[in-house]
Amino acid sequence: MMARSQVLWLIWVGFIVYVLFFAPPTAADTFQPLLSGHLLSINPVLIAMFSLVGIWLLIYSCLIFVDGRMQSIPAWAFMLAAIATGVIGLIPYLALRQPNQSFEGEKDSWIAILDAQKTGIILTISTIVLVVYAIAWGDWTGFAQEFMTNRFVHGMTLANGLFCLLFPYPTLLEDDMARRGLTADSQLSRIAWIPLLGALVYLCLRPPMLVHRSLSRDALLK
Repeated sequence: MMARSQVLWLIWVGFIVYVLFFAPPTAADTFQPLLSGHLLSINPVLIAMFSLVGIWLLIYSCLIFVDGRMQSIPAWAFMLAAIATGVIGLIPYLALRQPNQSFEGEKDSWIAILDAQKTGIILTISTIVLVVYAIAWGDWTGFAQEFMTNRFVHGMTLANGLFCLLFPYPTLLEDDMARRGLTADSQLSRIAWIPLLGALVYLCLRPPMLVHRSLSRDALLK
């Protein structure tokens, strides 16, 4: 547990230091056409890469808000930070959370949405559309040039890589599987290690949670 947390903090600090001091200089006009309403003038690869950060945040939300019910730290606060900073806001939650494989109480409407297989299907379809859009119409040479010269694009691309790397690594995924009666050696567990696609397949196929409902005092006396 301690080693896992230390590795996550090292990744967090290392990513921040790298982006601030070693990444390419910033070119502020990368997404300027978006602000002026000229969406079609932006490289589709950049649009897809930027949108995939949002997809990843939703993928993690499907696990973190369920997990947060049983944690002493507020999951929503870290996810709000992640909306603003991406993986920088997410990693501290992964490092601070405690392993917990249970879920007690009723699922509220928000958790029910995040826990539904339909949500995984919607995210999968959205991801496929983005990837096809980038492959078919994207300027990959232009993207490579942006990656080498633009700090924002450089950091955003690396952040997507970290999202892929960290999804199966911390105990977050392992605990989510345990809440559903899945073991670490199950086929779905192995699939979840496939970058991006594995996470989406997991959300589409994972069984419902085994919810432990707290009994009232009157029910216990009967």
